[in-house]
Amino acid sequence: MKRARIIYNPTSGRELFKKHLPEVLVRLENAGYETSCHATTRAGDAIHAARAAVERRFDLVIAAGGDGTINEVVNGIAEMPYRPKLGIIPVGTTNDFARAIGVPRSSIDAACDVIVDGVSVPIDIGRVNDQYFINIAGGGRLTELTYEVPSKLKTVIGQLAYYLKGIEMLPSIKPTHVEIEYDGKLFEGEIMLFLVSLTNSVGGFEKLAPDSSLNDGLFDLIILKKANLADFIKIASLAVRGEHVHDPHILYTKANRIKVKTDEKMQLNLDGEYGGLLPGEFVNLFEHIEVFVSREKAEKMSGNAGQ
Repeated sequence: MKRARIIYNPTSGRELFKKHLPEVLVRLENAGYETSCHATTRAGDAIHAARAAVERRFDLVIAAGGDGTINEVVNGIAEMPYRPKLGIIPVGTTNDFARAIGVPRSSIDAACDVIVDGVSVPIDIGRVNDQYFINIAGGGRLTELTYEVPSKLKTVIGQLAYYLKGIEMLPSIKPTHVEIEYDGKLFEGEIMLFLVSLTNSVGGFEKLAPDSSLNDGLFDLIILKKANLADFIKIASLAVRGEHVHDPHILYTKANRIKVKTDEKMQLNLDGEYGGLLPGEFVNLFEHIEVFVSREKAEKMSGNAGQ
C-alpha cells in the first residue's frame, strides 16, 4: 500500500479543512493510500514536516492550506534527492497555485478528486538565495501588498482587495532603481515592481503571465516601470484580460536565469510571503517536482509540449 502524508494549516479558510479531515482520510484510504497527517503550529513548521515526510519516504505529500503552506512544503521537499509526489488541497484566500494547475478551490472533495483521479506531471520550480518558490517571486513596494492586505479583507473581496490596496499605496510609493540581468540581456532603470513567475496566476489575476508554461524551463519576467496612478489603474484593468503586456510601462519576456541588483532596500516576495531582502539570482529548476494536476490541465500541457 502507498503512503500519504497530509500537512495542513488548521487555521486556513476558517478552519474548513480541519472539519473535513475525517472524510479526506477515508477518501485517500479508499484510493489505496495509508494516510497520516500533521497540523502546523507556527511559521516554518510545514518545511520541517515535509522534510520529515521525505526522510520517511512517503509516496505522496499533500499540502492543505494557502499558497504560504504550499511554499513551505515545497521548501521542505526541493533540496532532497528523493522527492514524493505533491498534492494540493487549497483552503487559503487567493490559492493562486491551485488555480494555475486546475485544482478546484470551491470544494475540498473536488480537490481530492484531482489527487485520486488526476494525473501527476513534473513541473518547474524556482530557487533564489537558497529559498524555493512554486508560483511567483517578486520585488518592489507593490509586491508587499500580499502581506499588507488584512486577511479578513482578502477573505471577503479577494483579488479586489489587492487592487484597492495598490491604488491606496501608489501615491506614496517611490520607484526603485534596479539592474535586472536576464539570460545575458540587461534592464536598468526605475521600477514599481518586478515579478518572476512560473504560472499564469498571480494575486488572483489569471492572465498576468499569459504565455507561462508549468514545465518549459523558463520564468516569465514582468517588469512594471515607473508609473503614476492613472497608468497603474489602466495597466491593472488591462491585466484582467492579459493585454497589459503590450503597455509601454511593461517589459514582459522569458528567461531561465535572472539576476536582480539594487542599492536600495527591496524586499523579496516568495509565493506571497516575505522572503528576505534583495539582491538575488533566480534559477529555474526544470521539472523538479511532480504534482497532481487536473486531467484537463495535463492534457493541455501535453498538447503544448507537442507543438
